[in-house]
Amino acid sequence: MKAVSGRKGKKATTNAAEEIWNLRLYVAGQTQKSITAFANLKKICEEHLDGKYCIEVVDLLKHPQLAKGDQIIAIPTLVRRLPEPLKKIIGDLANTERVLVGLDIRAGGREKTEFRSQNSGEQKSENEH
Repeated sequence: MKAVSGRKGKKATTNAAEEIWNLRLYVAGQTQKSITAFANLKKICEEHLDGKYCIEVVDLLKHPQLAKGDQIIAIPTLVRRLPEPLKKIIGDLANTERVLVGLDIRAGGREKTEFRSQNSGEQKSENEH
């Protein structure tokens, strides 16, 4: 297992305002697909999570028993452990938009989307109704 933190030289804090994203990437050895998945994930985290993430890479060739805990059936698989709820994405993570939505980083997820009510013309965020 290998852990990578986006917080350069800083200790992780428990401050709720600084939500740390705990991500676990399951791979099987140093295959091209595994390497690509890690590179894509690291790029997405650097661009969208502002250093508030921790990536743990689990090589199932070395630690096969760890697959059972997160019910891994395909590799590579990304598991978002925190913030809850747990989410999984299978594949090399090449489709950035799909990964952002799947992790609730982009539209349909944690970023509020504003829209106009058809009847009143007032703006609401999707989290208000």
